[in-house]
Amino acid sequence: MSQLSITNKSETYAVSAILFASLLWGTTGTAASFAPTVSPLAIGAFSMGVGGLMLAILGAKNLRNDAKQLLKEGKLLCIGAIALAIYPLAFYSSMRLSGVAIGTVISIASAPFFVALIECLFCKQNNIDRRWVLSLFIGSVGIVLLASSETNLAQQTLDDASKVIGILLGFVAGLAYALYSWAAKALINRGISSKSAMGSIFGIGAVLLVPILILNRNDLFATTINTLVVVYIAVIPMFVGYVCFGYGLNTIHASKATLLTLFEPAVAAVFAVVVVGESISVLGWAGIVLIMLCLLLQSYKPKS
Repeated sequence: MSQLSITNKSETYAVSAILFASLLWGTTGTAASFAPTVSPLAIGAFSMGVGGLMLAILGAKNLRNDAKQLLKEGKLLCIGAIALAIYPLAFYSSMRLSGVAIGTVISIASAPFFVALIECLFCKQNNIDRRWVLSLFIGSVGIVLLASSETNLAQQTLDDASKVIGILLGFVAGLAYALYSWAAKALINRGISSKSAMGSIFGIGAVLLVPILILNRNDLFATTINTLVVVYIAVIPMFVGYVCFGYGLNTIHASKATLLTLFEPAVAAVFAVVVVGESISVLGWAGIVLIMLCLLLQSYKPKS
């Protein structure tokens, strides 16, 4: 009988870092729910903008060392930065219009599909195998069960048109997430350090978000709670989370990294129950179990 084991220490650390990042990202929906008067565009622009500037500052030394190489990869860098700027605007708007659970699930669940498509189209090496497909299938079933179990009465007041727009924005967020994850990994593969890759993409993306923030800044710091919410999202999930995500991309492919982030909807659901007081049906908990199985399949493989 074959035994299951972690492929190697570096991959173990990479997987752990991405799962920890997903844990942090899973708290954003619950945190944002405590600031309902703040525009989702303002939350997205501020959190990703400030987090992006912090990442750029963290990688300042590496950015100087990799400046020439980054200029050579200008097209790739622009794609990543534009996608990075679009992502939080689409993601937080999706959660506001379609509900926290559905918005999170669509945004995160669609990303692995988009990354797989991008890698197949633009990468010489195909990283998609039967294990990845099986994991994605199990994880997708899990998140569908989890999303369908949502019982928050506040979400039942959303009209159908808002939900449709929210779902469409979720797919936009998933595509944007896939694009900047792929761009960051491509930069790393071309000899640029992860700090430079993440810092440059997030730094430029932060600049692009400034006009959005200026136009939607009302109520951003109107109360102590609003201030604490946006600062928390910017510093912890955005800055710390993406430092961990960048570290993980050093070792594993973008397709696997985005698949591991399916952990985020499960975390978001648990926080919604524990903190916000929402409830999850038996089917929802079954969905969480399937997501955990998906992550297990991606973290371990049979020892030959």
